[in-house]
Amino acid sequence: MIHEPNAAFAGLFRAFTSDPASIGGQLTQQMNQRDANAPLLVSTGSDIALFPGSGRAAQIESFRKSTRGFIELTAVSHLPLALAYLARMRELDDTGRRDAPDSGWRRGAMMLAGHAARVRDTNSVALWRDGIAVKSLAGQEAKIAALVDYTCAVSLDMLERAQREPDLMTFEALLDLYFAPRGAHALPVPMNDVMFATFGLALLDIVYRIGSWLRAQTLDWRRAMVLVSGRSGRPTAGATWASNNMCHLIWRASDRTLPPERLFVAPHAPSFSVADLPDAEGLAALEQTYRTLWQNTRASIDVGRALFPGHEGYRFEPTAAENMPPIASPDDRRAMSARLRRIMEDPAQLLSNCVADWIVDQLNDNGNLPERVVIPGFTNVEYPTAS
Repeated sequence: MIHEPNAAFAGLFRAFTSDPASIGGQLTQQMNQRDANAPLLVSTGSDIALFPGSGRAAQIESFRKSTRGFIELTAVSHLPLALAYLARMRELDDTGRRDAPDSGWRRGAMMLAGHAARVRDTNSVALWRDGIAVKSLAGQEAKIAALVDYTCAVSLDMLERAQREPDLMTFEALLDLYFAPRGAHALPVPMNDVMFATFGLALLDIVYRIGSWLRAQTLDWRRAMVLVSGRSGRPTAGATWASNNMCHLIWRASDRTLPPERLFVAPHAPSFSVADLPDAEGLAALEQTYRTLWQNTRASIDVGRALFPGHEGYRFEPTAAENMPPIASPDDRRAMSARLRRIMEDPAQLLSNCVADWIVDQLNDNGNLPERVVIPGFTNVEYPTAS
């Protein structure tokens, strides 16, 4: 039986914050009026919007799936990982039919091989230079095409061999021959390096474009209201500053002038997508929703500081990558593998966090010039022509 609160007590409860006409609601509206001309920056899982304030039109920039090169680079990054998933499928299958012709892992391997073969046939320097044409990767097209060809060739070889020798589709064999091979089995470039490199290349473009866009806005960062809103990546990830790399990206783009306490991560707040934007009226309503959410959160902070003046205050200090293993050098394979393991084992992390802090800091420390960024697994590596 559902309990019905006493009406008098329920009225007192709603009088504080849970009703639009409550004291909390009125305070939030006062704060909205005071800061009506303050810039509001909202980042979602795929887009970022600037609401300049005072009713001026929003400016929106996209990243991830809707941008050039993201799907192409991420697809290649996922190819080696797909083999690991096939090995797990085989491991979980009934022993008696594990290697049957119609087993799930065999069918999955054939499907994956077909896609990889089509990518290899499609891949070319001209495709990356003239078709995909990612500005931040200009001049690297031949090397990227070589990376893609090499990754597809090595993966196809492993998939074809495993069909004949099913025991190759085990984690032990994949580690020894594919992901981190050593000694006599050593590949010129292990697939762990390839995964890290492709993550880095995809992030380079996102960080470069969004960072450039933010700098072009000439924001008053000391007054800016910033929300990282809605779902980002997998459902469990990106709910804190340390696990959501957009926080570090925005902060560095502000040249560290954005007070970290003015950035709130709101994973359950409304989101939006450029692919499905509301009309001007709907966008204005969405802006008010975001402003009210930000101010409602800020109200508690301001009141708390005034209410407890004799006690030590809380000061938020951002920690980029939350103790992600440090990269000692661009050739630090141990750190690369440790970071790849971390993002897969820690459900709070975005997958891109394996390299995001490195790329953000490299770009900012090099004047936002992508050609100066050193990407582990890519910059100092030569991808051989695979036979």
